This record gives sequence, structure tokens and C-alpha cells, in this order.
Amino acid sequence: MNQLPCALEALVVRTDFSTDSAWDAVREALSSPSEDGFLPNVALVDDRQYEGLAPGQVRDLIPAGYQHPLVVLADSATVASAERPLLVADLRAERRCWVRVAAAQLWSIENNLSGANMDFDEFAHAVDDDGVFRGF
Repeated sequence: MNQLPCALEALVVRTDFSTDSAWDAVREALSSPSEDGFLPNVALVDDRQYEGLAPGQVRDLIPAGYQHPLVVLADSATVASAERPLLVADLRAERRCWVRVAAAQLWSIENNLSGANMDFDEFAHAVDDDGVFRGF
């Protein structure tokens, strides 16, 4: 696998290619503004070389120039649920910190972390019983 592309936006990397309709739903959710008009600042990576990419492999693929605090995976759990729960990694943490977020709520994490308004832990502690963040 090659390094991920360098971008100013948070990368959303497709790792499950079992259904194009699920990926289309993720793209739609990420391009639809919240009630208050917010959108996540993301770049979509739709490349089969990342098929099956595991969370533990992500840090090794981040290019030196990547400055965003997050990287996001659209994996098999994303495909399996109508909420399209994406797996979000905090790249600033020394230990591996991940949280699932409903695709329609990614804007909240991305906007607040890229603007340094909140800490990743605040989102991790706000997940529902099933481990998915759905907003405050």
C-alpha cells in the first residue's frame, strides 16, 4: 500500500468495497449540511489499494506533510449500518484513539478538532451505548 495522499482536509478513506451504494450514502451524508449549515472539511479517498486497510495500519501511511488532526475510515461497520458510522482516528494522540461517528455528524468532530475548539476525548466520552457518536 502506498502512503495516503497529502491534503489540507481530513481524509475519509474507503476501505470496504462490497457495495457502491453504501459509499454513495457516505458521500451524500458528508456533503449535506447540518441543520446549522455545517459541513466537514474532508477529502474522499476512493482507491482499491486501501481495501481492507486496518486501523492499526493507518499511522504508517500518513504522509509527512499531512497536518490535519484526523483520518477517517469507511470500513465494513460503516457499510453495515444505515447511519454509516465512520471510524475516526485522533492523530495527535500518542496512543491509538478511535471513535465511531454517524456520517451525518462527522462535521462536529472535524470542525471542532481542526479549529481546536474541543478535545477528541470530549467526543469519545459522548458516544452512545453502542459506541457511536451521534451529536451532543
